[in-house]
Formats: sequence, structure tokens, C-alpha cells
Amino acid sequence: MSLRKPSLKNCFRVTAAALVASLVLGSMNAFSQSDSPLANDHPDEYVVQVGDTLWDIAETFLKDPWYWPEIWYINPDIVNPHLIYPGDILGLVYIEGRQMVAPIHASSYRLSPEARVTPLNEAVTSVSYDSIAAFLATGAILEKGQIRKMPYLVATRGDHILAAAGNEVYIRGLKNDTLGQRLNVVHVGEPLVDPDNNKLVGYQGMLVATGTLRRAGDPATLALTDSNQEAKQGDVLISTTVDLPLNFYPRAPSSRIDGQIISVVGGVTQIGQYQVVIMNRGSGDGLAVGDVLTVYQKGAKIKDRVKGGSVRLPDEPAGTVMVFKLFDEIGYGLVMEATQAIHIHDYVRNPS
Repeated sequence: MSLRKPSLKNCFRVTAAALVASLVLGSMNAFSQSDSPLANDHPDEYVVQVGDTLWDIAETFLKDPWYWPEIWYINPDIVNPHLIYPGDILGLVYIEGRQMVAPIHASSYRLSPEARVTPLNEAVTSVSYDSIAAFLATGAILEKGQIRKMPYLVATRGDHILAAAGNEVYIRGLKNDTLGQRLNVVHVGEPLVDPDNNKLVGYQGMLVATGTLRRAGDPATLALTDSNQEAKQGDVLISTTVDLPLNFYPRAPSSRIDGQIISVVGGVTQIGQYQVVIMNRGSGDGLAVGDVLTVYQKGAKIKDRVKGGSVRLPDEPAGTVMVFKLFDEIGYGLVMEATQAIHIHDYVRNPS
């Protein structure tokens, strides 16, 4: 059976095939063949549900989701065999003596060997959009070299020092001055410092308002339509549209990583599943999008009441983070699981 080949663009955005194809060569030797990656309570079959992600499905069958390439069967006779849709049935099969996961029954979405009625953009993705909604909606970390290149608010129209919804502001440095586009106004907040060397790596960004471009030029005019706080001179502008793919290819990093969580989007003190964290390691340290890291809760320093002095307790595993956006010195990670409370200054390291 063969499926109609989708466009290259759609295939790149939604197919799970790349999840396997990009990893098989690099990861088949990364784990012991004698150590089965299957979870102890794995099912023999699983029906893909609406809202599932590839990470969810991998967790259903496997001890750790980044074992997926070890166990997923690649059928060379089927084009894009890893497109998974709600209603598809995945099962454990034996292929050349190895137990593997493979599609064993297609959903009713598949009308014939040549087509599906479900659009490609309804295929299961690696993570859900809601998982990174906080990153998209509440501001971001502003990388230190980024700020001086960003458009900025230079003045408020009328006799106003501050501006809120209903006001118009003037902005400079806007390269794309398409009328009607929506822009976020972000306040440049506290500096972000690498705790390893006290080096400035960026700034906290706080979303204060959103507006629509009414007049092009330099300065251009932005009409504020929503506001959380007052916008003021020096605030920077970011597009409300973020081109962030939802398919990542989970794997262990190719380089040794030993870093820390230095901030969390949303400003909470205890970090849980699906929250976005910022780490003091980036592409310059060998990280890549899709890399999976283990979070270690920093061991407390306590007094030894038996022999005196102090002792540092061991760092304990507390969760898993997957990298989804990178700068040279910092990286964004999505907390995929949290087995213990995660805090700022906890460590991130290669999975063991």
C-alpha cells in the first residue's frame, strides 16, 4: 500500500518521518541493545487520540520518549510511513526478531491507498501548540545582541508620556511596515546573567501591549488595541506572529552539556510540566533544537551534625526538558515532565 506523496513543505511541518529519519543513524548505537526501551506497563496496541502528540505516544510505549528511533519500524515501501492520524492503531510487532512499534490499522480517515480525507495539518505533531503558548503570549527573553537591532517606541501621540489601549504611538526601526500587521510592545526588563561567569546574556522581556500598524514610515504609527501595562519610550516591538514549528526531533545532545536554568517564562518560582525555561547554554555550546536534557534538582548544603562541618547533598533528577529555540549563549526549553519541583538554578545535563 502506498500513500499519495504530500508537498515537501507540508511534509516538513507535520510528518513524524523526520523524527525517525534524522535520528536512526545517530541513536541506534547510543543505547544498549540488551536494555529494552519498552515501558514495563506498555500496551500491545494503542489507538491514536485527538490531541495526542508524538511525545505522548512515545511515552505510552517507552521508558523514555527519546528511545523512539530504537523501536519505531521504518517500512521502506511506504512513502512517509510515520504520518500518524487520530484513529490509527499502533501495535507491537516482531520484525527480524526485534519487537517494534508500527501502524497496524489505518483510521477511517484513509479512503484509499492513494489518499486520506484528513489534511496533513491534522497529523499528530511532536508537541502541542498550547505547550508553548506561554512563550508566544507573555513576552520573551531578549538576547543581548538582539535589542539594538529591534524597532522601538520613540514617542506617544498627544500629550501622553505613557500609552495604553486606545492610544497611538510612534515607532522607529521597523523593517516591515506592512499596514495592518500586529505587533507586541515589550518592555526591556531585568538583565539576565550567566551564573557560571557573571556574563550578561540577555534581558527579561515583558509584554505590555499589542497594536496594529496604521501608518508606514520612519517613524511609523502603531494604534494600541490591548494593554497589560502602559507602554513607554524605549520599549521594543516584536511581531505577534512567531514561526515556530511544532515538530521537534528528540534526541540526546551530541555534545556534553552542563548548564543551569536561569529564568522561566511567566516568572514563577517552582516550575512544572509544559512551562518554558531559559538555560545558560545555547547553540555555541553544541545544543541543537530537539535536544533532550535531564533536570537535576540542586543538592542542598547542610550541616553534618555527627562529624561537624557541612556537606552538599547529591543533585537529584527532577524532570526532562526539550530544547525548542536557541541563541548562541542561551536556549529555550519546554519541560516535558517534572518528577520533582524544578527551580531556577537547577542543573540541566545530558540524559543518563
